[in-house]
Amino acid sequence: MANQLKTGFLFAMFMLQSCTYTLDFSGFFFPDDLVDARFVQSNDWNQSHPFKTINVSSENYQLLVAADSHLGGTKNLDKLIKEAIKPENTALILVGDNVTGHKEDYDTLKTHLPDFNLKPWFLAVGNHDLYFEGWKTFYPYFGTSTYYFSIQTPTQKDLYIVLDSGSGTLGAKQLAWLQNVLVTQRTAYRNCVVFSHVNFFRNRHTGSTNPLVDELYVLMDLFAKNRINMVISGHDHVRSINEFGNTTYITMDALLDGFSRAGYLKLKTTPLKMEYEFNEVKALN
Repeated sequence: MANQLKTGFLFAMFMLQSCTYTLDFSGFFFPDDLVDARFVQSNDWNQSHPFKTINVSSENYQLLVAADSHLGGTKNLDKLIKEAIKPENTALILVGDNVTGHKEDYDTLKTHLPDFNLKPWFLAVGNHDLYFEGWKTFYPYFGTSTYYFSIQTPTQKDLYIVLDSGSGTLGAKQLAWLQNVLVTQRTAYRNCVVFSHVNFFRNRHTGSTNPLVDELYVLMDLFAKNRINMVISGHDHVRSINEFGNTTYITMDALLDGFSRAGYLKLKTTPLKMEYEFNEVKALN
């Protein structure tokens, strides 16, 4: 009997892992917002909401990046926002699993984010953001989940692409959009960074999912050919760094309240290079 239960549990776990990729069960109990459908809605949004360009007065600038706050609690998020609104920081990027999909958590997130005109912020969608029909709240509150923004210095322009990997796959439509953006626009920019909630490399034993291997081959080849500087992700909750070609793949610590290494990333750009620095939230005032 015990062996039968164990076998049944393992089969159920296999099916859940498989569904993440093939059936797109991102909606958890309500799997009705498939990744291609989200992209169509996002693309419609993009047509009427031009992509943002942030102008900075210096050749040096800094972004703050975090993921996996999983609201609930807002202690760490509030600390990060207090830091982000300081003049030395150009923008804040939250790379998914910002909430657990419940509308009341989205309400909390919306009220705690700063005024966009005071400090620009950008959100990516994670798998937990989509649970419990979360897309039905994300979209009217925040709009697109697939987009890019740029930062213009006095002499150069850098490109930042935000992807919707909350279903464990980009889907055919979003992948075609990404390929088109890189082929037609990448050469106009000095640097290019991609944000994806789901991390590409599995650096430890974990139940969290990664994209399909075939899709990873396509994406990593695309990023190598188009000189993507960095791919920055969350999802795994534990920091790691991997190199493939000239692209650095960074997975961040979770911002989650109560997490012992709750942290965020400083992404610094100068005329000569881009560099990053891991920071722990407990060091903030």
